[in-house]
Order: sequence, then C-alpha cells, then structure tokens
Amino acid sequence: MACKVSGAVSLYLLLMLGLMSSWCEAEKVAAMYVFGDSLVDVGNNNYLKNSFDKANFPHNGIDYPGGKPTGRFSNGKNTADFLAEKVGLPTSPPPYLSLSNDSKAFVTGVSFASGGARILSATQVVFQESISLTEQVDYYSVVYKGVVQQLGSAGALQHLSNSLFAIVIGSNDLLGHFSSKSNLPNTSTPPVDQIILTLKEMLKRMHDLGARKFVVTGIGMIGCCPTQRYQNKTGVGECNEEANQWSLKYNEGLKPMLEGLKSELKDISYSYFDAYTAFLNFIQKPATYGFKEVQSACCGMGFLNAELPCIPTSSYCSNRSDHLFWDLYHPTEAAARIFVDLISVD
Repeated sequence: MACKVSGAVSLYLLLMLGLMSSWCEAEKVAAMYVFGDSLVDVGNNNYLKNSFDKANFPHNGIDYPGGKPTGRFSNGKNTADFLAEKVGLPTSPPPYLSLSNDSKAFVTGVSFASGGARILSATQVVFQESISLTEQVDYYSVVYKGVVQQLGSAGALQHLSNSLFAIVIGSNDLLGHFSSKSNLPNTSTPPVDQIILTLKEMLKRMHDLGARKFVVTGIGMIGCCPTQRYQNKTGVGECNEEANQWSLKYNEGLKPMLEGLKSELKDISYSYFDAYTAFLNFIQKPATYGFKEVQSACCGMGFLNAELPCIPTSSYCSNRSDHLFWDLYHPTEAAARIFVDLISVD
C-alpha cells in the first residue's frame, strides 16, 4: 500500500534537504594545505634520504586502498585523509616533495607534513631527518608564489582565503624529552613557551602568505602511547603522567595564543581541536568508540607490541578497528576517523 505524505511533511523534508545542502556547501573548501608531523604525513619522508623515520614498508598501509604502504604511519588512511574528506575535497593533498615545483598542482592543495617534524628547528634529531615547521613554511612560500603565478595576486588571495590550513604538530617537541633514546639532557624540560611563540610566528608567516582559515590541534596524551607505557620506569604499562602534564601545559598555552592571534589578525578564523580530551575519552570509555584495546600497539613486537616498532617482520593484529594505536605512537585508521569526526571546521 502506498504511503501518502502530507504537505506539511513534504515542506519539512524540503527544508531539511535545503539545510543539509547548505551545510555541505559550507563544509567545502577550495584546497587544503597541511603542516605537521607523522600524524598527517602522506609521504614526504619517503623523499628524505637521511631519514630513518619512514613508513614506506609493510605492514603500514595494509588497509589503505591497494593494500600497499604509502609513507603514512598507519594501517590505512590518516587524519589528513579524513580531514580532506570532511571538507569535501576529492583527495588528500599530495606530499610537497613529490611535486617537483609543479605550480598547477599547488592550486589543489599540498601537504608539507613530515614524520618526526618539530616546531623548534633546534631540537630536530640529526639521524631522524625531517622537515621542521619552519622549513615547511619555507616550502609553502614557494607554493604561494606558484599559486600567484597561476591565479594572479587577487585570485590567489581569494583562493587561499577559501582554503583550509591544517596544523598538526608539537608532539615531537615534547616526546624528545621523554624518550629513552633522547639526546637531550635528563635535567632539561620542554621549552613550552618558546615552542608556542615559534608556532605563533609561523602562523603569522602563513597569514602574510594568504592563509586565513586554520584548524589547529592540541597535543594528545603522549604519555599513554605504547612506547611511553613500555618505557615508564615508575610503572611499566602505565601512562607516563609527567609527559601528559607537559601536553596539558602546552595546550593551556596554545589556546590563549590562538585567541590573541585572532585579536591581532582580525581576518583569520580558526578551530582548535582538543586532542588531549579526545584521547582521554578513548582510554576511559573505549567501548563508546568501538575500541577494545587502548594500551597495546596493533603492530610491533614484545610487551604491548612496543619493544620494537612496526617493521616487516613484526606481528600485527587482525582486529585493527578495535585498537586505538597502530604502532608505537600512531593511531589506527579507525581512531583517526573518529578524531576527525570530532573536529569542528568553522
């Protein structure tokens, strides 16, 4: 029997469809430019000859389309991929080092993110070559010139003001002080104020080069990643609470910095994502998010799969969507998808 729909219901449905259409249009951006570390690296480190911080080998990428490693530190897609999908882009921006200064490609978005990258260039680890945030912004200045070349000055400014600039970095600046392999003095503490000031300078440089719309993530509970649990001398298997406290200290400084920057540069907009609280919820209420394992890495060796990294000879779990962590530091594809679901893009 056919169902009749009243005029009032029909009007309601049309209004809802109109609102949904408007929302989808609002979510779309012209392009996305990504700055960050291994959480959003889509393959830049593949091109760094002196970097040991790479993910271009199995079992990375096992769940990525095609099932092959791409340089993403994940079993599949990462945060950058899902963020691109969220804002209506057809693909995730390609790694800058793969583009050979192709200015036409610059217009559709670029990723400068690099595994191991830090905000403070001075604390970069030599044998773990990566692209620091300062260098990433230097590369973006080249991209900016290419966009101007393609679209003209006015067109470039319009394009970039309608683009999204994603900033996912800072964890390595802190982790360097809490790693058993750290080359920093045991008595040193993370220079949080300097890290935040440097980030502010880089955001202002991006603004000078057309950036107007930002998504900036805070630092998650770095003390609860598998390698920190394994290395924790005060309680093996427990979170490193000192590292977590420094994450909170950084985030507490980051938020007012962004508020102040908005007051200073009135034509910018930004969304801040509280990654720490998201991690805390995952760990405290795993079943709510579909997780069963929030301590052990899916891929690795030894206790918590954290004694050795995810390499081709490592074992890996079959129930990857149940795990919060893919390897020593990085979330699974399932976790990255939920992270991005929680991000608000204004």
